[in-house]
Order: sequence, then C-alpha cells, then structure tokens
Amino acid sequence: MKYTPLEIPNLIRISLERRSDDRGFFARLFCRAEFAQQELTADWAQINNSLTVHKGTVRGLHFQYPPSSEVKLVRCIRGAIFDVGVDLREGSPTFGMWAGIELSAENRDMLYLPAGFAHGFQALTDDSEIIYFNSATYAPEMESGLRHDDPDVAIRWPLPVTSLSARDQTLQSLAQLRPVPVQTLS
Repeated sequence: MKYTPLEIPNLIRISLERRSDDRGFFARLFCRAEFAQQELTADWAQINNSLTVHKGTVRGLHFQYPPSSEVKLVRCIRGAIFDVGVDLREGSPTFGMWAGIELSAENRDMLYLPAGFAHGFQALTDDSEIIYFNSATYAPEMESGLRHDDPDVAIRWPLPVTSLSARDQTLQSLAQLRPVPVQTLS
C-alpha cells in the first residue's frame, strides 16, 4: 500500500499496490503490520456499508466525542464519491480546515481519518456504495455533526447538493461545536 498524507496532518490517502497478470490483479487492502509502521490505528470495532442512490447527495459531516471518538478508513466499492474530513481536534493548528479526495470503485483508493475529524461525502454518481471501518462502536449519545454548508469551513462540493437527510439539515456550525478532545492524533 502507498500512504500519501493530505494537507492536514494524519489525514491520509491510501492507494493499493497492485500485482497484475493476465488473470487480473491482487492487492492488499489492509495489513496490521503496515498500519503499525505508519503509526495508524488498526483496531477495527465496526465495519459499515452505505449505498447512496442519487448523485449530488451529501451525507455528513459526522463524528463522535470521546470516549467514542473513531478513526475511519473509507473505500468506495461502486460508483464514486467526494470524501471529506474536517479537523475538529482541540488545539490543532488546522482546526476547522477540510480536505477531500475522490474515492471510486475505479481508483480503489481509501481515506484514513484520525479520531477528531468530522467525516462526510458527496455521491458523484448514482448508486455509490462505500464500506468503512470504524475503530469505535456507534454510540448515539456521543454523536455529533457539522453542517455541510458551514461558511466558516467552506467545503467546495463538486456538484450541487441535491439531497440531505433531515438529521443532517439540523447539524451545528463550527462556531456552535465544542472541539473534540484529542485521545490520540492517529
């Protein structure tokens, strides 16, 4: 696997290193030893699968407060998404900044989001499907979220936003959120 840091520390694009022949290819999606060498969390408590039917739909931006803060590893397995992380770590020099990358079934890249980041994505195609690994079990009482259209964050979504859940329409702005205490930076 190839690990490429994004503009915000600890937010990492992970690309597969394919071994190809006339049958197709083989690639490792995850290796605990490699993650440990990169000082990345590799202890997954939950694996989720999400299908977004209509392109333009935005999901998120979601996160959990400690002690249920979660590291996420996201991969698109059908279609394409624009995947975003927003730094909400208390005391971080990049607090409130965002970075996003395209994840698709075609490029097979993944996004690693450390604890303390809000996560969201926009479907770039109809029937976009993702799987994502979480280091913590879902805890509704610790859940929170950031508005997708907060002008203080100013995410540049690639498409007009065509759909948003009722819950996501009520998320807070960056100014209303309390920062996420840092359990770990990885």
